[in-house]
Amino acid sequence: MKKSLLAFAVLGAFAGATSAQNNVTLYGVVDMGVNYDNGRDAAGRTWSLTSGQLNGSRFGFRGIEDLGGGMSAIFNLENGFNADDGTLTSGGRLFGRQAWVGLNGGFGSVKLGRQYTTLFNALLAIDPFGVNQAGDLQRIYGYGLGRVEPLGRSDNTIIYSTPKFGGIGASVGYKFGETAGSFNSKSSKFAGVDYASGPINVMFAYINTDGIAFAPAAGTTAAVPSAALAAIVAPTGLDAVTANANVRSAFLGAVYDFGVVKAHLGFGDTKLSALGEAKIRNYMVGVTAPLGADSVYASWNRNDIKELASGTSHQYAIGYVHPLSKRTSLHSSLGYTKNDAGVRLNAATNGASDREFQLGVRHLF
Repeated sequence: MKKSLLAFAVLGAFAGATSAQNNVTLYGVVDMGVNYDNGRDAAGRTWSLTSGQLNGSRFGFRGIEDLGGGMSAIFNLENGFNADDGTLTSGGRLFGRQAWVGLNGGFGSVKLGRQYTTLFNALLAIDPFGVNQAGDLQRIYGYGLGRVEPLGRSDNTIIYSTPKFGGIGASVGYKFGETAGSFNSKSSKFAGVDYASGPINVMFAYINTDGIAFAPAAGTTAAVPSAALAAIVAPTGLDAVTANANVRSAFLGAVYDFGVVKAHLGFGDTKLSALGEAKIRNYMVGVTAPLGADSVYASWNRNDIKELASGTSHQYAIGYVHPLSKRTSLHSSLGYTKNDAGVRLNAATNGASDREFQLGVRHLF
């Protein structure tokens, strides 16, 4: 009991200190909802209370200090948690979503620490679902590899981003593998270019990483990404082999705002290499439309594993958000995944389909 009171006191003191300083902000999201899924578990349909449907539940601290001469110090520490049971996400890390410090100025910005990759930022910007809810592009991209680190978040990373020139910006990053005797082992290299002007936003991202290690088991019914990796590597004979995979992935996407509706388009090409190679193609078409203060959006995603004769998956989804205030919203989404006989994206067994429904509430602070 004393330890709990002490922890709350420390957090309260930290929050008080942040509010007393104009350059540090405490922020967060609490997102909860009811979830129905009928295909992800071989035992049958599942009703659950889940956290982070529209946005991942989190709290964080971000800050900036003016160093003079147009330069500033910046930082972001962001925690992720499951609001349904109070546990931490990202493997139990205190600041598992982001933890970085850097410098910003006329030269652009340099950030060091745990960060989002250029691939994640591109998927987030183009996906009408914002890589969340039942239409999440990230979980189908690369047959689930879009959610796997370091494709999404990256440890031990340095990222340089240029200033904007005529609406164009660029970023390059490097993840240290920290492997004795081998500078490149388990490292990642990535880059991105974005263009935003008027109604159009275009994103391109590329990542090359040796940082994905897995030990897939034949016939596994584990959730994505474990099942996804097992299904991908089975054609190359790796389903019982522990491997450190190399992944090379490129994504190009665009959003165009017509005023009454936004159109979303995306294309991805991914190569997974270990003892063999799997080639994966992704296609996305989506739409977002305002309904007064509300918003409705939908998408179709196709994942195609080229090495499989029956290796195509389709994900169809529609979502809806109704704001109750500036900080509180109700949200809902419905998704359907159809798999060919050789794959099991979002499903427990090859060839099975999956239906998912979500209904929840999100509060920002």
